[in-house]
Amino acid sequence: MKLSLSIPLSSFYCFFFLLVLSVSSEERASTPPRGWNSYDSYSWIISEEEFLQNAEILSQRLHAHGYEYVVVDYLWYRRKVPGAGADSLGFDVIDEWGRMIPDPDRWPSSSGGKGFTEVANKVHSMGLKFGIHVMRGISTQAVNANSPILDTTTGSAYEESGRVWHAQDIGFKEKTCAWMQHGFMSVNTDLGAGKAFLRSLYQQYASWGVDFIKNDCVFGDDLNLNEITYISEVLKELDRPILYSLSPGTSATPDMAKAVSGLSNMYRITGDDWDVWEHVVAHFDVTRDFAAAKMIGSSGLLGTSWPDLDMLPLGYLTDPGSNEGPHRKCRLNIKEQRTQVTLWSIVKSPLMFGGDLRNIDDTTFSLITNPTLLEINSHSANNVEFPYISGSTSARARKHGRSRSYPTSVEESEVEVLGMTSCKDPKANGWLVQELDQDLERICWKENMENRHGEPFCLYKRNSSAESEQEIMYGSQYQGPLHLLASENTEFCLDASPKRKITSSEFTRGTFSDCTWNANQMWKFHGNGTLISSYSGLCAKMIKLKANDGAAGARSWIATGRSGEIFLAFFNLNSYDMKISALVSDLAKALPGRTVSSCTGNEIWSSTKIDRPTLDSISILVESHDCALYVLNCR
Repeated sequence: MKLSLSIPLSSFYCFFFLLVLSVSSEERASTPPRGWNSYDSYSWIISEEEFLQNAEILSQRLHAHGYEYVVVDYLWYRRKVPGAGADSLGFDVIDEWGRMIPDPDRWPSSSGGKGFTEVANKVHSMGLKFGIHVMRGISTQAVNANSPILDTTTGSAYEESGRVWHAQDIGFKEKTCAWMQHGFMSVNTDLGAGKAFLRSLYQQYASWGVDFIKNDCVFGDDLNLNEITYISEVLKELDRPILYSLSPGTSATPDMAKAVSGLSNMYRITGDDWDVWEHVVAHFDVTRDFAAAKMIGSSGLLGTSWPDLDMLPLGYLTDPGSNEGPHRKCRLNIKEQRTQVTLWSIVKSPLMFGGDLRNIDDTTFSLITNPTLLEINSHSANNVEFPYISGSTSARARKHGRSRSYPTSVEESEVEVLGMTSCKDPKANGWLVQELDQDLERICWKENMENRHGEPFCLYKRNSSAESEQEIMYGSQYQGPLHLLASENTEFCLDASPKRKITSSEFTRGTFSDCTWNANQMWKFHGNGTLISSYSGLCAKMIKLKANDGAAGARSWIATGRSGEIFLAFFNLNSYDMKISALVSDLAKALPGRTVSSCTGNEIWSSTKIDRPTLDSISILVESHDCALYVLNCR
């Protein structure tokens, strides 16, 4: 007997709508995302076979630990042929509409216009999610080719005001990506054609089955709020949830993050992190500031957003910008690796592993799957730096003449550095124009004009002298902006590039570079005392930093667990061993609403136990560049 079931068509549509609504309304990035990114081990040259091999291993070994995203990093559209590199021009594969498509030699399943569809399907069949890296705006190659813009509503070329629009109509040649100047430039999102181009990109990514997009050269020094805002709008309209990640994070500030956090799910707050101890150390002050600004787990794009400390460069790696795949081991020793992963976990950074999974060793695997670290990363709360600690050098250090005992609040000398910030930051209004004679003016940081030893920090004004037709066209877009010279007789200009934060007494190419017309060096002085970069829209300001900020002493972080436990991490950033201590009575100072009188617990790396309730202090010897992590039960 055959049983038939009849469902009214209206009921079916109602059910389908509720199903789609439940999928689209699912909170995105409710905990810091976890996964694998290809950059640290393959740079840009990874192939489809290598990518899927890594995805398979992540599925088999790391997925059970919450690692679910596999991400192809940059230049998947660049042909791997002689002459091609990280900032070469003319080697990319683009479609008729100027959109990047995978290099078919490295990604053979993309042939025939399929893009990443088959790769995404294979990743999904493993129970994982698929991600890609994309750059800002539009490629220089597409602009040079003057490709037409696709109107996705009609499937044909975009027309407006009686004309067909092309790539050269929407590209900002003066706003190229600072670290890939030959590769990509911003698009004009004030134009319907500019919006149509971005919409065609992200609708194509969704059609391929992409679940995660890392958008590069749009944040930090490269901030492009207009582009981020419009892309966020497009992502909200798509019929599949896509996590949105912003990069890079050079000179990122909490103010900047507040402007983008609701538009994204992750945003980098540092430059590229590699397996160098100084890179690890540099993250401590940044994370402290973002936590103090309450940016950890703030409202994001259809969910939550997370400050991102970059991938974990552990295991088997390549080199930055390299044209070869994984060929060396991580240069951080085990103590430094432990410090890095502990910091990433307790500040709740996304955990994106960067090493070649085909060669992952047991030590690295144990570190990135440590259950306590993963619990803290996903489910802890009230995560802040804990300043109420003291440190003293060990007997071994004293034996070698390095005896020292101090509280961490000891006063340190300060230096001033040139930095970038949001123009909404009231501290950016600190510049004034000083006329030296009728031909020479300079812009100086007014705060130190009278209370500074020696000369104040000043930049000298020079109008850009246009010579070529291209230069005249460029200059006409910036009526009034100036080149700013390092001194009155130099040919080096203040550059709005990602390389920043040198002391004001140092005029090197780290912040100053050749005064070329097409570089990112145009500035505009406003009467309110701000100095605005025409490239990023950010403002320059002088920042006071401690001379040894982030480079010495003990550091600590604290957080609470979902069962009421307290997580307390000690970090020794010194080149010598140190005993680090915290008073039990001080723990409550960082934990709103808690009172603490005694604690028991254990330290996870040394297996040291506090069996009997301690009323006094928690102390442990922490070796150079190492850390300690306590799980405490306190009352």
